[in-house]
Amino acid sequence: MSATHALDHRAMRLALALGRRHLGLTWPNPSVGAVVVADGRIVGQAATAPGGRPHAEPLAIAMAGEAARGATLYVTLEPCSHHGRTPPCTDATIRAGIARVVTAMEDPDPRVSGRGHALLREAGITVETGLLRDEALRDHRGHVSRITRGRPSVHLKLARTRDGFAAPSGGDRLKITGAIADGAVHLWRAHADAIMVGIGTARADNPSLTVRLPGLSDRSPVRIVLDSTLRLTPSTHLVRGARDIPTLVVTGPNSPAHARRMLTSFGVELLPVAADANGRIDLRAALIALAETGLTRICSEGGPALADALAAHDLVDACTLITGPIDLGGAGGLPAIGPSLARRLAEGTLRQVEAQAYGEDEAITYERH
Repeated sequence: MSATHALDHRAMRLALALGRRHLGLTWPNPSVGAVVVADGRIVGQAATAPGGRPHAEPLAIAMAGEAARGATLYVTLEPCSHHGRTPPCTDATIRAGIARVVTAMEDPDPRVSGRGHALLREAGITVETGLLRDEALRDHRGHVSRITRGRPSVHLKLARTRDGFAAPSGGDRLKITGAIADGAVHLWRAHADAIMVGIGTARADNPSLTVRLPGLSDRSPVRIVLDSTLRLTPSTHLVRGARDIPTLVVTGPNSPAHARRMLTSFGVELLPVAADANGRIDLRAALIALAETGLTRICSEGGPALADALAAHDLVDACTLITGPIDLGGAGGLPAIGPSLARRLAEGTLRQVEAQAYGEDEAITYERH
């Protein structure tokens, strides 16, 4: 590997790491990382700011100052070329005198989609794209899904016993994973735009769905409950904390008016969507409506029933199965993997990309291919 090639990889890996820091904070915009390198030295670096503006490129260029002239800009996504609330990143790049731009991937947004690269080339800037593209695609999965599929990306999180169960048959709660795995789950929450559960999980487990890691308590994302008939009660942590952490209940078109008034009085936001033939939430319609609010990355912690329903409608983009060290035993229980999710895994729609140990727990992640 040449020295230039090695530097390119190091700089792009730094850009990717920078972008990951703000995952969950920038929606509806993607969390992009940018690095400016001059004469082999990093002279500027940034991620998209919380709230989605300013973008990473002008922030990194501003840090570099005059050192940006003749430098190389590494960025995890094609620089934007359209006027929004701020000028295009291509303008800032050209104005700064950047000589070379290396991007990980083209932006599928039709307002950009190759136009950013073309404008840079027209200005005499050398443009190279595709460096560490697979890693960038993983980081920008939510943005890509919202643009190309009209819905956020969905990451399932499921815990199971060593013999494959999520809970005892009686419905009692079962502690499956240890502290290390629990910490990883909270980090996933911090990097998601929203956490989603069904009303069954919301009532049975009474979860808070917050990030409880030191220093990251302010990173708790939007909390979503799928509740077609508004059975969520004021006694739940989700309702009681709705004024502190945004809480969104996706409901059917004919949910009771009194329940709507009660939930909104506690600060819960309601999002009515179409129901399916069985009167349940139409999951595809729900995700489309959530994308219209700006959400791009959803972590589903709603248990096996919701996971299998999402899999049945081909709405799963990633799935992490965390297997604990305990067996439920001969009495059996609720299988963690339902038939539709099992089929997606078997047919290769979701393929294994990572296996990691968290203490005594093992986490295997599958992604859509």
